[in-house]
Amino acid sequence: MNKCIAIPIENGVLCPHFGHCEAFAIVEVKNGVITEIKQHTPPEHVPGLYPRWVAQFGVTDVIAGGMGERAIMLFNEQKINAFVGAPVKAPEELVKDFLANKLTLSANYCNHDDNHSSSCQH
Repeated sequence: MNKCIAIPIENGVLCPHFGHCEAFAIVEVKNGVITEIKQHTPPEHVPGLYPRWVAQFGVTDVIAGGMGERAIMLFNEQKINAFVGAPVKAPEELVKDFLANKLTLSANYCNHDDNHSSSCQH
C-alpha cells in the first residue's frame, strides 16, 4: 500500500485548527512502511487553497483535527480522503495508527454549522 499523507502541524504535533497550521507534514508510505516525512510551509491561508496546494505533493489522504465541510469537499474533489477529528499527536504516531487501523477519530472540531463559533476561523 503506497500512500502520501498530509498532516497540518504546529509545534511538531497535529494542529487542531486546520487553516491555521504553521506547516504540513507530508508522510510518504510505501508497502505499509513510512519511508519519508517532510515539512512544507503552506502559502497564506485563503479559503479553498490548501486542498489544491497539498495535492501537488501527490497526497492521497489528509489527517486533521478540525476542518469545515467545504474543505472536506474540496479535498475529495482532488481525490484526497479527509479524516477529521484526529487527536493531537506527532505526525509519525498518527500515520502509524492510521496504517494499523487504530486511528481514533472523534467529532470534527469545526463543523461550520449555523451555530458556528466566531473563535473558529478556518
